[in-house]
Amino acid sequence: MTQPRGRLYLLYHELRPNRSDYSYVVETGKFEKHVDLFLKLRNADGLGLWPEITFDDGHISNFECALPVLQSRAIQARFFITVGWTGQRRGYMGWQELRELHRAGQLIGAHGWSHALLTHCNASELHRELVNARLTLEDKLRTSITTMSLPGGRYNRRVLTACREAGYTQIFTSIPRTEPDPAAPTVGRLNIRGDMSLQWITKVLQPGSNLLSGLERQYQMKAAAKSLLGDRLYEKVWALLNRKETETDMREAADK
Repeated sequence: MTQPRGRLYLLYHELRPNRSDYSYVVETGKFEKHVDLFLKLRNADGLGLWPEITFDDGHISNFECALPVLQSRAIQARFFITVGWTGQRRGYMGWQELRELHRAGQLIGAHGWSHALLTHCNASELHRELVNARLTLEDKLRTSITTMSLPGGRYNRRVLTACREAGYTQIFTSIPRTEPDPAAPTVGRLNIRGDMSLQWITKVLQPGSNLLSGLERQYQMKAAAKSLLGDRLYEKVWALLNRKETETDMREAADK
């Protein structure tokens, strides 16, 4: 008897036409190949994982590059928006783009107000990051917002409780793991980097693959490193390893 397929939620951030050294950037051409692979796997009769697409932050490339690819293949994705950046920060969507994304049938969720790490927030800051973000999205888009993606993947019991009290019924993390269908209230995701090959992603989604379990162990090791180093030092190390771009670099990329 055929068993129900688990789901693997995949996390993207920014797309660009050309390659970038910053690991959170995926080339648009590569993203198209990823989506074609996901369609093929969804239509297959095997027991491989069912891939789901999510985006964090609300970068303008989500509208300009990702949406046309998704529309041409009739795929729905989830877009988690840093609400305070919308219409305010260069390189990120404005409310018009976000409304068009919503009208196109894509799913919208919150990613906080300022991308602050929620584990660092006091009660009033959590209210701004969670409640104000949700209410602003609902007001601007005229739709219910019930999903939240945790900035930096950081959370604890207090943060999860605050998310539920703020009206979110599903919380998306950065833990690379499979999810049942329907997914639980706390959902894991695999962060897709620009250096991941199509062949590697294919292997992750195959039946019986043990790659995810290894990635989850790596995630737990990183969580331990964050605890030992502290978030500020860890972020500096992370930025170096992932070749994170400066504000000047990002402005130059936006001009290209």
